[in-house]
Amino acid sequence: MKTTGQINIAAAIITDSRGRCLLVRKRGTLYFMQPGGKPEAGERPEAALIRELEEELHFTVAPDELVPVGRFTDTAANEPGHTVCADIFRISADRSAFEPTAEIEEVIWFEPELHQDVKLAPLTENHLLPLLKGV
Repeated sequence: MKTTGQINIAAAIITDSRGRCLLVRKRGTLYFMQPGGKPEAGERPEAALIRELEEELHFTVAPDELVPVGRFTDTAANEPGHTVCADIFRISADRSAFEPTAEIEEVIWFEPELHQDVKLAPLTENHLLPLLKGV
């Protein structure tokens, strides 16, 4: 498939002390992915992520809690013909519940070592979950 555009986002690998990773599924979609979203014009990735986490999950995080992981690119899960380029940050959080709002339909704690029956976004499956192995 030919790609027609690039989508820039900031997203978080949120893990808990049990090694689980928080994933979200946006309303009307099939794929689970890391929470986050698109920066507004002139907004740095860190600021965009902090804003998106508050808007999507009522999850407040301070800038010093964001640990930069890197920049990753893969096929966009929900926008055919596009690639997604993500600035990824890691956050440790031992909360049992996150409150989905706006476009988030479902929030799960994903256990990378189990074979859970969920559809994963390409970026999540190919680049981000492999980072959790051995952590």
